[in-house]
Amino acid sequence: MSEHPVERFQCAPGMKLQAHEQVSAIHFANLTHRLNRIEVMIERLERRLWLTVYGVVAVILAQAVQSFLVVAP
Repeated sequence: MSEHPVERFQCAPGMKLQAHEQVSAIHFANLTHRLNRIEVMIERLERRLWLTVYGVVAVILAQAVQSFLVVAP
C-alpha cells in the first residue's frame, strides 16, 4: 500500500445524481409543507361545517319548540 492519500474526485454522473437527490429533497420538503397546509385548511373547513350543522339543527329545534308553545296555552 502506498502512503500517498488517495484523492477522490467528483465525476459528472455522480454530481448529476447528487444534484438530483438535492432537488428531490427540496421537492419532497415543499410537498410536505403543502400537505400540512392543506390538512390545516381541511380542519378549519370541518369545524365550519360542524358549526353550520349544529346551527341548522338548533334552528329546527327552536322552531319545533316555538310551534309547541304556540299550540299549548
